[in-house]
Amino acid sequence: MALTIETESRIYLSLRAVSGITAHLVSLGFTIFVAILARPGSSLFSWHPFLMSLAFSFLMTEALLVFSPESSLLRSFSRKTKVRFHWALQLLTLLCALLGLAIISYNKYLNSKAHFVTWHGLTGLLTVLYASMQCIGGVALLYPKLMKNWTLAKLKVYHATSGLVGYLLGCASLMLAMCSLWFTTTVTGLSWYLSVLCPILTSLVIMNQVSNAYLYRKRIQP
Repeated sequence: MALTIETESRIYLSLRAVSGITAHLVSLGFTIFVAILARPGSSLFSWHPFLMSLAFSFLMTEALLVFSPESSLLRSFSRKTKVRFHWALQLLTLLCALLGLAIISYNKYLNSKAHFVTWHGLTGLLTVLYASMQCIGGVALLYPKLMKNWTLAKLKVYHATSGLVGYLLGCASLMLAMCSLWFTTTVTGLSWYLSVLCPILTSLVIMNQVSNAYLYRKRIQP
């Protein structure tokens, strides 16, 4: 028997809710997993993987999921509150990322090792710089009058789109980190594949959320 449009809609919304909840759990679980592996405080280097996973796996994911209509932890709160929470999490993300970058740079210097010579190093640097620019660009949404030639709706679309690119860069950097000697000597076999799957899963959830909230809606407008 064919499903009605209402039933299909309920199934679709349920799947989106389940995927959102899964993204919450995966982002937190992966960050805890890296923290256990790195044991922050055991060495100077140990703070780098912990801070970067905290920034781009947990904090940034939560900052974006706060706007999810199905799985946001602040669904009952106003849009203004969600925006403030988003800003707070993004600033924490940037702070952790800058600190993580500074620590690994100083650690490389102490050990007389070249930096930004691997794909992970270059992608990580690009991600941190991009996140910095994205936060600066977000000021335009707080003070739209500064952008006289741009409507608020258009600014939201561009901010969401560029934010998605930044999030994907962060996920790519995390995946490249899992190819590093430190990670591959500690995590092997099925555990490694499951680890790689984590940023892939969360990126798919975030892409679906952003495309449905902004890109698809913008495309169908006349």
